[in-house]
Amino acid sequence: MATEAPAAATAAEIQTVVAARLLRAARSVFIGVGRPSTAAILARELYNPDLVLVYESGTIGAKPRRIPLSIGDGELAETAEAVVSVPEMFNYWIGPGRIQVAFLGAAQVDRLGNLNSTVIGDYEHPKTRLPGAGGAPEIALGCPEVIVIAPHDARTFVERLDFLTTVAAPSAVITDLGVLEPDPETKEMTLTRLHPGVEVGTVREATGWDLAVADAVTTTEDPSAEELAALRELIAR
Repeated sequence: MATEAPAAATAAEIQTVVAARLLRAARSVFIGVGRPSTAAILARELYNPDLVLVYESGTIGAKPRRIPLSIGDGELAETAEAVVSVPEMFNYWIGPGRIQVAFLGAAQVDRLGNLNSTVIGDYEHPKTRLPGAGGAPEIALGCPEVIVIAPHDARTFVERLDFLTTVAAPSAVITDLGVLEPDPETKEMTLTRLHPGVEVGTVREATGWDLAVADAVTTTEDPSAEELAALRELIAR
């Protein structure tokens, strides 16, 4: 009986794998829950077993075998090398730059990579009140490298933030359509890579400003069978 071929990678899976690949040589990464956490766990399992996972709840060197339900998930503390207080996390680890990479997300991203995670609409009378800054401003300031992970649509990638929560200056913004990186001179986020099957016009239509496009846009390498299998197993646990 013939073995059924695995389903093609989804946009979300490609985004997660691309984020994981960026951690191949990283020493440590600060992460929250959701796709950033999934990408970091995948990177540790596939490419970088010495990668130190750090969560805002204070766990350092956590080794989760499944995707945590929250930053307070008990498995993070149970598998961590150390658990510190939140003040120590920010004052000793993040502030002095001891954590190499930070993954951040947001409800809105502007052309310079700044983030809004506070409100949608007017601050005094918002349409939606979001979770807030958390530690994002301090994380963006203290970590040497910031990578933003966000869905690519015109509601998220906006000309003007409804509220400036975090001045992020990311080295990359990874979306489900492609990758944006800052122009060396203007610092404007520029489309440098497309995910398989995505056209430049599609990304421009999903962006709330006149998106800059690199002269030579590359295409993301398709996830390997090993990467897809490991990711799908991780999500299924």
